[in-house]
Amino acid sequence: MQKILKYVIADILRNRIVIAYTAFLLLISFAIFNLEDNPDKGLLSLLNIILFIVPLISIIFSTIYFYNSSEFIELMVSQPIKRKTIWLSLFSGLAVSMGVAFFVGAGIPILIYQANTAGLLMIVAGVLLTIIFIAIALLSAVITRDKAKGIGIAILLWLYFSVIFDGLVLFLLFQFEDYPLEKVMVGISAFNPIDLSRILVLLQLDVSALMGYTGAVFKDFFGTVAGIGISLLVLVLWIVVPVFLSLRRFKHKDL
Repeated sequence: MQKILKYVIADILRNRIVIAYTAFLLLISFAIFNLEDNPDKGLLSLLNIILFIVPLISIIFSTIYFYNSSEFIELMVSQPIKRKTIWLSLFSGLAVSMGVAFFVGAGIPILIYQANTAGLLMIVAGVLLTIIFIAIALLSAVITRDKAKGIGIAILLWLYFSVIFDGLVLFLLFQFEDYPLEKVMVGISAFNPIDLSRILVLLQLDVSALMGYTGAVFKDFFGTVAGIGISLLVLVLWIVVPVFLSLRRFKHKDL
């Protein structure tokens, strides 16, 4: 497993797209922190970019990488190596490489300008989001052999978590505005890792006061140590479940 993992990591870190992605995050992070007088405002502006860019790049790059590595995967399968080892090596290589790219591009500037609880939580959330969307990408890619269809599924999934989910939640709130749904929203947020990450970081920046009673409810749950721990556990589950499902599919997939 170590040899496959080292090969995948070395191959991805040399990829021009990953290098450009790291450079873009590094440039935009330093630019935002230098343009803002208040580091909290800089962190807030960077959060909006990270929640949009990181999942998009992670899911599209991982999907394309899987399809481009099909010959390599077929070669590994023909060897006396367990499919579980091959799949977990591929996932781990993508996770480590893209995680390092995010940390270098966004994590280091955050540690320089905002090395507090909000900054550290934002780095953790960014790394977890990277791994989550890699796991989702591999699940969507292993479902179909058609490259165009697989990339299409990945983009639709990113679009759902980034845009459509929030629209559905707003529609639900408007339809049931006469009912107290604030506590229900805490549970609903667990079904979207992007929203969950956003809430965790925003509450550390004391922006919850702008969210009214809903923000107070979020603060009571997500603002506690137990709430943060549960939220991070939910994000970890967003990694474990897709990886388990994709591994199960890969074991029985006819290559």
